[in-house]
Amino acid sequence: MMTNHRKALEFLWKGRCTVKTMEEVFNEVTKRTEFTEVVRFENVPCKLSFETVTVAKEKDYAAAVGQVVKLFIGNEYDIPPGSKITVTQNGKTTDYERSGEPAIYSNHQEIVLELFQGWT
Repeated sequence: MMTNHRKALEFLWKGRCTVKTMEEVFNEVTKRTEFTEVVRFENVPCKLSFETVTVAKEKDYAAAVGQVVKLFIGNEYDIPPGSKITVTQNGKTTDYERSGEPAIYSNHQEIVLELFQGWT
């Protein structure tokens, strides 16, 4: 059962995501086991959050600027490390992958993402 707090959170989530993993699947035609992209979850409500991080080291002439991308999604979704997460938000679709362990809360989880570089 969805709580009122969760409903309020999802009201703010303007994105949708699809989560895919690379799994071994037996191909009946070739009789071989092949790695195939498999959809685990599709069209799931979510939200992306962006944070700019500036790191300056001693003796550096310019500070390095990076961006932390965080996915807010329901805590009932088990998203394995290395999953490909395609997010559409504000008219833009981008492929990401899970980086690190999710922070699990009572009504949602937060997962730090990196740009998807391809299956490893």
